[in-house]
Amino acid sequence: MNLRKLTLATLSIITIVISCNNDDDETYYTVPDRDRTEVYNEDIAKIEEYLQTHFYNYEDFDFSDPYGVANDDFEIVFDTIAGDNSDKTPLIDQVGYKVAFSYSDEIAYRLYYLKVREGQGKELYPTDQAFLDYEGSRLTDGYVFDSTANPTLLNLTTVSTTTTGVIDGFRQGLTEFKTATEVSDNGDGTDAYRGFGIGAIFIPSGLGYFSSPTTTIPAYSSLIFKIGLKGSVHTDYDFDGVPSYLEDLNADDDAYTDDTDGDLVANFIDNDDDGDGVLTIDEVEVKSYTEDETMTPFASQADAQTYFDNNAEANEYFVSIVESNDGTIITLNTVVLTDSNNDGTPDYLDSSVN
Repeated sequence: MNLRKLTLATLSIITIVISCNNDDDETYYTVPDRDRTEVYNEDIAKIEEYLQTHFYNYEDFDFSDPYGVANDDFEIVFDTIAGDNSDKTPLIDQVGYKVAFSYSDEIAYRLYYLKVREGQGKELYPTDQAFLDYEGSRLTDGYVFDSTANPTLLNLTTVSTTTTGVIDGFRQGLTEFKTATEVSDNGDGTDAYRGFGIGAIFIPSGLGYFSSPTTTIPAYSSLIFKIGLKGSVHTDYDFDGVPSYLEDLNADDDAYTDDTDGDLVANFIDNDDDGDGVLTIDEVEVKSYTEDETMTPFASQADAQTYFDNNAEANEYFVSIVESNDGTIITLNTVVLTDSNNDGTPDYLDSSVN
């Protein structure tokens, strides 16, 4: 899948092979990466030109009832402002942007996104798995290099060569949207989603594949992704009971920058976050509920969510809601970040408590 990070080290050079004739030895030249700031300046100019000269089919979307059923099937279509379309509102007047960063440099990228509707469900975190529809195309020619026929579950953050995430721009743009509010069975093996986020992300190459081409994406290509965010799953990469989304302590959308005990292992992949010799799983309280306080079983996932929203303790956090295969048992999973000495620091981050 083209969205996924390359699991091998990113190529830093491009090798060009030239052969004058069959009798000549092959000559190899190495071309170093272009300057990333220079490439970014070119990319953002191209993206902004595209936003100024293109529009999307906003007239097909019912803005008077954005979360109405009719809009659930809305698909974004981009076109050029020209001829009969010369009176259309350009994308540049409808998009927002955020400052985004790449793991490969310190450039403050301007990442544009089109938010047709934000979504009314759960907030998406960079360490989550995202369940979504998407279509990826090249900015320059609109060539579609990747798309989904059905919603797909993707890891957003790269943790190891066996758990690969997505490109930086896609992850950081996607977190501007929220998930669906409900899902129902269509009776034909497919599901219907309500209230999910719909939009597009415009990604400069430095937040994409930069100098590492794929079979369908040339080096230094800016990209566009259209998305429909249907759902999310909170991960727990170190199996310590604390969902990874809670381990981005400085809220910079980069879990790798949080290392409480200074052991050079980020909290979200460290099973002893404060380095006190006591595993994090033994310093938090993991809870599971299958019924409310009146001993009444949860009738649905929405019922379990409502119970959590109304009854969670101040230091209790949502982990997941799981439904049994036969649909008869709904389980709400949470974690309580205990603070034994009431100093405001949870036990699992407080090396003085063990």
